[in-house]
Amino acid sequence: MSLDAPEKGVWSVIREALRGTTQDLTAIPIQRAVVLLAVPTVLEMSMESLFAVVDIFFVSKLGPAAVAAVGLTESMLSLAYAIAMGLGAGATAIIARRTGEKDADGAASAAVQVILVAVTIAAALGVAGVILAPRLLGAMGASSDVVATGAPYTAVMLGGSVTIFLLFVVNAVFRSAGDASVAMRSLWLASILNMVLAPCLVFGVGPIPRLGVTGAAIATTASRGIGVLYQLSVLVRADGRLVIARRHLAVRVAEVREIVRLAVPAAMQVLVETASWLALVRILATFGEVALAGYTIAMRVAVFALLPPWGLANAAATLVGQNLGAREPERAERSVGVIARYNVAFLGAAGVLFVVFARPIVSVFASDPDVVALAAAALRIVALGFAFFAYGMVAIQAFNGAGDTRTPMLVNVGSFWLFKIPLAYVLAVTAGMGPPGVFVAISAAYSLQSLVAAWLFRRGRWRATMVSSSG
Repeated sequence: MSLDAPEKGVWSVIREALRGTTQDLTAIPIQRAVVLLAVPTVLEMSMESLFAVVDIFFVSKLGPAAVAAVGLTESMLSLAYAIAMGLGAGATAIIARRTGEKDADGAASAAVQVILVAVTIAAALGVAGVILAPRLLGAMGASSDVVATGAPYTAVMLGGSVTIFLLFVVNAVFRSAGDASVAMRSLWLASILNMVLAPCLVFGVGPIPRLGVTGAAIATTASRGIGVLYQLSVLVRADGRLVIARRHLAVRVAEVREIVRLAVPAAMQVLVETASWLALVRILATFGEVALAGYTIAMRVAVFALLPPWGLANAAATLVGQNLGAREPERAERSVGVIARYNVAFLGAAGVLFVVFARPIVSVFASDPDVVALAAAALRIVALGFAFFAYGMVAIQAFNGAGDTRTPMLVNVGSFWLFKIPLAYVLAVTAGMGPPGVFVAISAAYSLQSLVAAWLFRRGRWRATMVSSSG
């Protein structure tokens, strides 16, 4: 890989990326800009994926009911993830554009507004989640055993969802300003704490009581909370790329309106996608706890591979937004091409590994032979579409970085609700394929999403997307 600068070798640039860079990402060679953003962003998402894998690793020792409770709760948390990612997309579009325009005050002000919106929404969802946890599990089709086992877990996870909101939103603020290393460090801190706390609280160590699956929720929420405290401490330091000062703390209705305008379709694109997973879970629930447990394990393993490439896609959003702010649309498009090639190479290789070694991989998380067999089949089928997913997620995030959050939303509606869910039902139920039919529909739908998003991005209409001025 050439970085277009003989004095800057690959390892030197990687070290700079990990430390944090002060360079203008719109003025340096594209490959170097990509590496400076992508290395910490991929490592950040790797740590986010560890949350899922660590939790399911320990919870899997508690039996299928506990695993099913985690899977159903994760599906319900899709609302929190969707809104948080939508707000993050709105923040990225505005803050990256302001950064490209060299408007530091505008970027800081937008950061304050998006944090205020995130906390307000998270508080409302958290209260509702704590009160309604058992009913929500029942509505998802959980058996009485799963409800009894998982209701406290669900209450803690939904009640502490403010930590999810702030980790996603504040990290989007850092990345869009070009300071991806801070976002990386906050996730590393939270993930390492979770790895230490989870086994202690799930199984009990010394004076710490055995809390079972509820302990996993407490560990995750507490660890994320520490990560958020680190984020906020960096935001108010005077030496950062984006610094929040007292003059930025006023509520600015026009900026809130602009963030909401961008965030609503961005949240809808994620909600459309994640709500389609709820529909798939409902289909799988009719096949019993083994089907749900196998699906949960396979998807957690798949997410472990998919989140680092999602980090690369987030880098594309930042570079598109900053380069459009700097009036460099051609450079924005070239940046997307570089990132897409890296993503396809990484995820294509991961797909091959998952197809070949699916059974030994999922066996780490389950011992029941029926669960292992189903999880391995799911992982193989979904991994077949990884190379397509890689390009599609970059194109989707490039639209978001440009401020065109509506196009990805419409692509997701067509791919997931008009295609994936009907296909899953037909294959699993009508055609009698059972759970494997659902897995085939997943791989097919993401391949379709990728092809459509890539075609629309190449048409180039995103170049003319406007983001309102901070002034």
